[in-house]
Amino acid sequence: MLRTQVAIIGGGPAGLLLSQLLHQQGITSIVLERRPRDYVEARIRAGLLEQQCVDLLVHAGAGERLQREGLVHGGFGIAWQGRTQRIDLQALAGRSVTVYGQTEIQRDLGLERVRSNGDLRYEVNDVALEALTERLARVSFTQDGVRRELACDFIAGCDGFHGVARRSIPAQILRSYERVYPCAWLGVLAEVPPLSDELLYVHHARGFALCSMRSRTRSRYYLQCAPDERVEQWPDERFWDELRARLPATHATRLVTGAAIDKSIVPLRSFVAEPMQYGALYLAGDAAHIVPPTGAKGLNLAAADVRVLHRGLVEFYRSGRRTLLDEYSTRALARVWKATRFSWWFTTLMHRLDDDPFTRRLQHAELAYMAGSAAAARALAENYAGLDFDADL
Repeated sequence: MLRTQVAIIGGGPAGLLLSQLLHQQGITSIVLERRPRDYVEARIRAGLLEQQCVDLLVHAGAGERLQREGLVHGGFGIAWQGRTQRIDLQALAGRSVTVYGQTEIQRDLGLERVRSNGDLRYEVNDVALEALTERLARVSFTQDGVRRELACDFIAGCDGFHGVARRSIPAQILRSYERVYPCAWLGVLAEVPPLSDELLYVHHARGFALCSMRSRTRSRYYLQCAPDERVEQWPDERFWDELRARLPATHATRLVTGAAIDKSIVPLRSFVAEPMQYGALYLAGDAAHIVPPTGAKGLNLAAADVRVLHRGLVEFYRSGRRTLLDEYSTRALARVWKATRFSWWFTTLMHRLDDDPFTRRLQHAELAYMAGSAAAARALAENYAGLDFDADL
């Protein structure tokens, strides 16, 4: 039987970040990932990081390329009815955000764990979590056709929404909250220069749009679409024409188009599971919560979970105290629900969710209020740039 202090289920950014932080404190871990390493590192995901997430990655020793290549943004734009309002994050919240693709974070963390001789096991199947309330928990899994068993003190469930970790909590204990939105995001990645130096969020009668980037030469654009649409219905020409139609005229004339190198459709939903711990099992990231991408909180929430869990594990192995571990779910959920509220609010503000003219007039009134009120703009900036890691309660 294998033995480690912490078994980490899931080899995405949350799992690798936790493994690296634990390694820095001399705490052993084994990471089990269902997919091949090449697949995990090639996944196209979001890339807008709060400063606190950047600081945590730097602290973990995986921030050298991030600091060199990341694009620091001191604000972003919101466009509606032909006007554009800039939200000055630095002036209103005292913080900036950094554009750096999650694909790059995955590679940086993976490289750092390999350099540290981390035990990362890919293409692991049939994972089962056992004995969660006993002195030693167990994880059984199949690797290279051989059934193996791993004994551990704790299990970190970082295996995403469809993973085994959350499903291992008894149904009578776990409670889930969900909101499914009647729209999706069609995302296109193209090797073209960004529309502007900062992100632009667009509220339009035809639907939401977002102009983002991954670098100074690679852009990421999004359009609101129906959740049952398919990427085959959106050839490049149709996508660019629709994006131009939703942009303010001054921006549409500057749009540079090109062949899509990635195209995907992601439905929008909010999901929170409570509690985020059961016995030796602690959930982190998408295993416990999903937010619509409008507020760019998914990866940042996962990093915040990891920070709280890491602190609890370090306290336990240093002193034997379980205070922070026992408080993990309460602390993490306090932050999760605040981010869920913000993502819900920003999503309902910016998207056309129905054909009700009353709703649209309310959206326009809210946008106008935000443009004319320093207090409203500050609330948006504070939530967008990220609430304090230490304000978990």
